[in-house]
Order: sequence, then C-alpha cells, then structure tokens
Amino acid sequence: MAVKWTGGHTSPILCLNANQEGLVASGAECGDLMAWGEDGTPLGHTRFQGTDDVASVLFSPSCPTKLYASHGETISILDVRFLKGSLDHFHVNEEEINCLSLNETDNLLASADDSGAIKILDLENKKVSRSLKRHSNICSSVAFRPHRPQSLVSCGLDMQVMLWNLQKARPLWITNLQEDETEEMEGPQSPGQLLNPALAHSLSVASCGNIFSCGAEDGKVRIFRVMGVKCEQELGFKSHTSGVSQVCFLPETYLLLTGGNDGKIMLWNVSSEIERKQKSPIKHTRRKKAKRETYTKQVGNTKPSLTDEEEHGNILPKLNLEHGEKVNWLLGTKIKGHQKILVADQTSCISIYPLNEFLI
Repeated sequence: MAVKWTGGHTSPILCLNANQEGLVASGAECGDLMAWGEDGTPLGHTRFQGTDDVASVLFSPSCPTKLYASHGETISILDVRFLKGSLDHFHVNEEEINCLSLNETDNLLASADDSGAIKILDLENKKVSRSLKRHSNICSSVAFRPHRPQSLVSCGLDMQVMLWNLQKARPLWITNLQEDETEEMEGPQSPGQLLNPALAHSLSVASCGNIFSCGAEDGKVRIFRVMGVKCEQELGFKSHTSGVSQVCFLPETYLLLTGGNDGKIMLWNVSSEIERKQKSPIKHTRRKKAKRETYTKQVGNTKPSLTDEEEHGNILPKLNLEHGEKVNWLLGTKIKGHQKILVADQTSCISIYPLNEFLI
C-alpha cells in the first residue's frame, strides 16, 4: 500500500523532484508549487500568477535550496526555504515549457517547449547560449548526460529521439521510433501500432551517461547506447498496455522505473541485457532475426497475441504495481535513508511506495 502525502495541492500534480537532503518539490495545475519535508509535511507553498501549469521542477545539484520551476513559458528560480518570491525569472521560450534539465556543472539549463524548440540558458551570464530547433512537434523531454555537460538527448511527439552536442546547432544523431519499429517488424503493422503511434513522452539517462531510455505512446520502452556521435538501440520491449508516460533510471544503477497511462508502475533490471548485448553483438543480431520471423508467422490475417517473453524480450519486471491512476511523474529517491518511489498522478496527492526490498 502506498503512503499518501496530502494537504498541499488542490489540483492534479504534474511533476516532482527531490534534493540531496530529502526535500521534495511538486508542481501542479494552475501554477501551484509545494515544498515537502521527508515526512510528507508541507513546508512551503506558492502560486504563480496566471493559470499556467507548473510542468517541471528541478533542484540545483550544487545548491540544495535553489529550485527551478517552469510555468507556462516562464522559468522561475526560487529559494525552497521561502517560496513566496522568486530569486529570478526568465522568459526565453516562445511556447509552454514541458521539461527542464540542468547539466551537472550547474551552469546550463535546458528547457523544451511545445514548439519543439530547446533553449539552452547560460545561468552565469543569464542569456540564451543556444536555440536547438529540429523537432517538428512538441518536445516533451530533454536530459543532459552525466559526465558530459555539453551533451544532451531529447524526444518529442514527432516520434523522434535526438542526440545533441552544444558545440553544434544541429543534432549529431536522429532516429524516428515509428520508422525503426516498422523496419524491425518486417511485416504488416497490427491495428494497435496504427492506433498508438510511437509518440515519445519521456527520457531518462543512466548515471554512466552512455545509456538512456525512452518511453512512448505505443507502450514500449527503448534503451539506447551512445557511441560517440551516434546511438544504437540496445533493447526494446512492450512494458505497458497503453502509453509510457514516465521512465526513470535509479541513481548508479540500470534499474528502470516506468509508469504508464494504464495506471501501472513497473521496475525493470536492464543491466544483464545491456551487458550481454555489448559482449555478444552477433548473438543479438541472430536473436532479433528470429524474433522477426516469429512475428511474421504470427501475424497472418489476424492480430498477433504476444506472450510475456515476446512482449518484454528476455526481461520481466522486478516489480509490477497496480497504481490505478494515470502516472504524470515518477521519481526514485531516498526518504529517511530508504529508497522510495514517489508518484504524481491525476489526483492532488503524492503516493509513496517502498522500494528497498526490490533492489537486491
């Protein structure tokens, strides 16, 4: 059973983040922002002017009390100890911001918006240093890569995933999830694929900086490896019966949390698959070919039915929670020394699940 943090918001919570000291921030519809203590006690509240939703909140990695929040087209910087007034604010995006990401040196802030643009804000000089425009639809997620403060990945509702280096104004690598899926299947597409295109909703980069995951509307999670100036898909598996709204690597692991529009939360250990495919690329190719042949035989004139193994590849979830509500945000963090899953959904409360027993 989940513990519920209540008494803060009155509208659906859209985003979460936590700092190294265990403080949690949450953003909600209609400009609502809350700070919480480790025991779920509301510590502070503010409501931004207007009716814009708070779509992303982010603590500074170098200053635990500094909080970045996007609301509408604006980015505000706040002191979490006193939320009533902003330390600074920026209006650099032309449309509503969906996601913020800080590099680990804490000098660059990326903001992805509804126009498909990603603005790179130089926080020291307080100006835009780069404007990355290649997505043809909403850019839903952006993430800097650990250990590489000039490199980031992005995804959007144009079904594209991109790798960027800030020394260049254009992406180093692009893939279209729907096109890649069609090529891999090598057969007629099922009705489910046509009804649920691979709109990319969420990204998460593992602590190593070279592995990242992407969750999409077709219910699939894809794992990519960065190899210099390009990426290769290491793994792809059906994880949810509807769109994957959130993916989140736990720190210093290849344990991946996923949340979906089907109201489920799952935990996957993708380390063995990543290591195996890195060591045995020939076997990986043969396995993929066999999977294609299996799919082609199954399709015929009927809708294919996938077994658990075929849905998930060779991995099965370590944890499968029936949360019951569409997941808006997932966060894996330590609360009072214990690893927890924090969940924001269509309600006005935060759900907390214990995770320690599943990390063995």
